[in-house]
Amino acid sequence: MPRPQGGAFFSGRGSNVMRLAVLAACAALLASPALAEDPSPPTATVSVMGSGEAQLKPDFARLFVAVETQGDTVGKVVEANRASSEEVLARLSALGVKKEDIRTENFQVFQTPPRVDGMGKEVKAPKFTANHRLRITTRDLDGVGRLAGEIMASPNMLFQSVSFGLDRQEEGGDEARRAAVRDARRQAELYAQAAGVTLGRLLEIRDGSAQPYEPPREMRAMAMKAGGPAEEIPIVPPATLRYTSHVQMVWEIAPAKP
Repeated sequence: MPRPQGGAFFSGRGSNVMRLAVLAACAALLASPALAEDPSPPTATVSVMGSGEAQLKPDFARLFVAVETQGDTVGKVVEANRASSEEVLARLSALGVKKEDIRTENFQVFQTPPRVDGMGKEVKAPKFTANHRLRITTRDLDGVGRLAGEIMASPNMLFQSVSFGLDRQEEGGDEARRAAVRDARRQAELYAQAAGVTLGRLLEIRDGSAQPYEPPREMRAMAMKAGGPAEEIPIVPPATLRYTSHVQMVWEIAPAKP
């Protein structure tokens, strides 16, 4: 008898033995745990977003002022700005500001922008302008308004803005993050209790950035518009600096124990 082409071919007594062996192997595979058991169900979880904040008393204030000069050449305008800056430093020293508490934030020389009068005619102005931006740090928070008033009374200084901060900025953010984690756990426990389940392992934490306090814009605008002789500017330091943070946390949940 010719042999069929392709596939498995069994004949005679030996073929019966081979058939039995193949059937036994198939039965063993079907009975193995990997094939007999269903895939495990996905883990049940609860995911919450926690929010937190911290309020800490500021340690210092920073006032930003500018020394601006103009001239027809770069050399002249730079030299004029150097002389005016020295007068400013002497003025600040006389006001009790320490030398180490004054830093240069920026120095630039640029072509003076064109100006026009009320009739729309261009006003002739020096070709170049030099701007020296200074940062003044003070820990006398109650005296910030007086210092700002003295600065504005000086013909060499232009008062720009004021901000408040902490010596260790990370403290505010860290405390806000702790509060956010506590809030997330509180919410998760509340949801679990309401749903009749229990919290299991903590599976995931996604950090949210902590946002520092920013001084109100109205404070900056008010300070810039003030003018006149040396008198105290009504700058009221904030009682606290506010930091906020957010965190997403995921817990495993399980049926409540009887």
